[in-house]
Amino acid sequence: MPCRNPGPTTKADCLNALWKALEKEEADSGTRFKSVILHDAEDVVHPEEIALFDRLIERHDLVQIPVVPLPHPRSRWVAGHYCDEFAEAHGKDLVIRDSLDAGVPSAGVGCAIARPALGALAAERGGLPFDADSLTEDYELGLSLAERGRNGTFVRCRDAAAQELIAVQAHFPATLGEAVRQKTRWVAGIALYGWERLGWHGGIADFWMRVRDRSTILAALVLLAAYLATLIGVALLTAALTTGYSLPGMTPVLAFLLSVNFGLLAWRLAVRALFTGLVYGWREALLAIPRAIVSNIIAMIAARRAMTHYVFARRDRPPAWDKTRHIFPDTAAPRP
Repeated sequence: MPCRNPGPTTKADCLNALWKALEKEEADSGTRFKSVILHDAEDVVHPEEIALFDRLIERHDLVQIPVVPLPHPRSRWVAGHYCDEFAEAHGKDLVIRDSLDAGVPSAGVGCAIARPALGALAAERGGLPFDADSLTEDYELGLSLAERGRNGTFVRCRDAAAQELIAVQAHFPATLGEAVRQKTRWVAGIALYGWERLGWHGGIADFWMRVRDRSTILAALVLLAAYLATLIGVALLTAALTTGYSLPGMTPVLAFLLSVNFGLLAWRLAVRALFTGLVYGWREALLAIPRAIVSNIIAMIAARRAMTHYVFARRDRPPAWDKTRHIFPDTAAPRP
């Protein structure tokens, strides 16, 4: 289906074209749809997903189920770090966010939005519910609905037959370049443009969650400082062992701070490994610990790129959409 704009365009612009087609179908058939479900073409959809959405959309304006990245057989480190991040984010973070009644952002897949809620949002925006200038239209949609008093929820449940988690599965980028491109769009859309476009509306829980969402730039700076300090420390230790260089003494306060930081780091890695293990098993849980370094490297590169794009972007033009190359499950299978 062609969009109104010749392109290159954004995902939100494509969704708006589908929205207009939905309205035309409703007018031609005389049938009013109940909800809109978002998925990408390469998603592996759980057979009970639609039935779950059908039950819950009567009580909620937005229903989001977990996203479970599929392990890539030829990219255990780059693609694998998505497994760790989503296992924790959709096993802990969004569960807490929902329990605090903070706005639940859509993940863009595995998400159902009530037709009346989208219609009301479209009426405010000149007939189109999605902002075509947004880099993260899914994230903004969930928070925009929450700001208007709409009820969103994040649901983790298992099917009755096999006791499997009702979730959407998909492959994520398997190369460093593709992962950095995707994360750059996420960081720019959520931490930078999201701050600019959405502000700081809502109560204490919403405010705190937006602080967490937008802390990626600061986190990247802290990570960079930490890795540089580690490299300098290793260099000084090597010099002391090989040349007789005398290291400066460590004060009690510094020793205490390092001990506390080491304890917090161990706790942080243990929590990530735990949630990865709950989804993927103990082998992936062990890999999640060294994979945190890969995750941090990608985060630092993406933050730098996002800041560069944001600072030098032309304000008279919408931000450029950097499309992620999709990977279908059969194309990720090992070659014979």
